[in-house]
Amino acid sequence: MRDEDLQLARQMVANSVSSSLEEENDGGATAATTPGNSPRPLRRVLDLSERRKQFRRTRSLNAPSPVQQFGPCGRIMKNSAMVMQIQDPASQRLTWYKPPLTVLVIKKVSDASVLAPFVQLVDWLLQEKNMVVWVESAVLEDTLLNEDVRFKAIRNMLVTFKDGRDDLTDRIDFIVCLGGDGTLLYASLLFQQSVPPVMAFHLGSLGFLTPFRFDNFQEQLTSVLEGHAALTLRSRLRCVMQRKGERKHESKTQEQDPADADARPVANSILVLNEVVIDRGPSPYLSNIDLFLDGKYITSVQGDGLIVSTPTGSTAYAAAAGASMIHPSVPAIMVTPICPHSLSFRPIVVPAGVELKISVSPESRNTSWVSFDGRNRQELFHGDSLRVTTSIYPVPCICAQDQISDWFASLADGLHWNVRKRQKCLDELSDLTASGSEDTLDEIENMKLYDV
Repeated sequence: MRDEDLQLARQMVANSVSSSLEEENDGGATAATTPGNSPRPLRRVLDLSERRKQFRRTRSLNAPSPVQQFGPCGRIMKNSAMVMQIQDPASQRLTWYKPPLTVLVIKKVSDASVLAPFVQLVDWLLQEKNMVVWVESAVLEDTLLNEDVRFKAIRNMLVTFKDGRDDLTDRIDFIVCLGGDGTLLYASLLFQQSVPPVMAFHLGSLGFLTPFRFDNFQEQLTSVLEGHAALTLRSRLRCVMQRKGERKHESKTQEQDPADADARPVANSILVLNEVVIDRGPSPYLSNIDLFLDGKYITSVQGDGLIVSTPTGSTAYAAAAGASMIHPSVPAIMVTPICPHSLSFRPIVVPAGVELKISVSPESRNTSWVSFDGRNRQELFHGDSLRVTTSIYPVPCICAQDQISDWFASLADGLHWNVRKRQKCLDELSDLTASGSEDTLDEIENMKLYDV
């Protein structure tokens, strides 16, 4: 957006806000249209609580246009949960409001090739940057790692934690991943609320989510620690399992602010970075799953199952099931059937702010099974439900270059997207075309002479 357009948009937003304040001061009374402004409402605005009951929705992560007026008469109705401005995703950059002191290093397990880079990185962070380094306690039990002389000298300087027992919330300033995409998924699992910035080095097999190379890690880490880095905010899905017979809290949900929905974690909720998968498990029968969107019945899925994925997960299991690939900055949720027993059931994309409810259909012959980013697999019985919406806690991934370059580089390197042999241009074929034409003319001449 050009600077003059941005200034114009901001001015129109300011005018819209000031006009709404005037309406509140006037008690919502009817007023005439003034030049340059949209007409004021012709009837009193509903009370906030009544409006919430009438238009009860989850929050929306859709990006509204900064321009709130459409023509001389139309404009967006005022809403207390409305987002007036949204930052351009391409301009999202990392900044530290205080120097990072603690770093969590996550390495790929059962891979001997990662041990040497891990020791080199940890030693550099401790000696050169004077940072407090956290690692998982299981790392110290690695036999090959304990045989390394350099690691023995720094082993006692590391701070350890145990997954499932220790809470890392507000303890870690920065995360470094060494390995493949699984290390980033594990980092997302460890932090079920706010996630520190993540820098992922490609030392695994695919490396779709790990854009950095380890060759010059000192220069790259120094640049990031100084605040020179672009960010990709990868949205996550908040999944809540509700078992049959559990007490529902619909009334409390109506009263609380939707933006704070997952600010208070629920015991049976989990945040996923890629996808939540609902499948038929070991049963030989088709899955029969009912799908609701914001409380409205949408369809029943009859097939092997259903994938609900983030834009980040659109290049994972969903891509293998025939879904489109979505850039991680797009606010959306993808719903992809797995081998549906219908030729017309195609994957769909819904707004990020909606709430999906998935339950086993009463007519289903069997139960279903649910897994979250490939973990925590559990059975979904008749009467149970799974609620899925976009979390307010994304995973801030540090870019090697920028959002666009990193993503398309991953598509090309990891998935070989649109790789084919190039079609030859006409100049390269001109000689063949010309010789072919001459041969045809010679044959015609010979035929004429033969006829004579």
